[in-house]
Formats: sequence, structure tokens, C-alpha cells
Amino acid sequence: MLMIRLSRVGARKQPHYRVVVIEKARARNGRPVEIVGTYNPRTNPASVELKRDRIDYWRSKGAQVSERVGKILAMPAAAAPVAS
Repeated sequence: MLMIRLSRVGARKQPHYRVVVIEKARARNGRPVEIVGTYNPRTNPASVELKRDRIDYWRSKGAQVSERVGKILAMPAAAAPVAS
């Protein structure tokens, strides 16, 4: 079964995550099928970059979404910056 979940990268005490499609039985940082985004909780507000079309594709193929990624997907998309 495929899962869409977070894979931790970054230095100690400086977490940065990739949103990956991976086999459920693989290790947290195992070889993913595809990287579909990034998540950085250290910025204010947290920066999220997702390939929503690819996430929708994998969900249509039966991939399950982890609890945390589900919360990230529920976040409103950031508004485009206003040019002054």
C-alpha cells in the first residue's frame, strides 16, 4: 500500500520535511516513489509547497494520506503576494 507522508531532512534541531509517496512498510527516510512537496515548520507561517495535481493522482491510485499530511493539505493555499 502506498502512503503520502513526511520524510525528515535537515540538520539536528532544524527540521525540514519532504512530502513523499512511499510504500507503507518502508522506513521513514526510505526510497520514495515520488517527492510531491516540501514543508518547513520553522518559518512563520510554515512554508508549504505541494504538487497538488500529483497528490490527487496518487490518491486516485489508492494512496493513503498520513494524519499530518492531511492537516497540511487542509491548510489554505497561500495568497499570491501583492505587488506595490
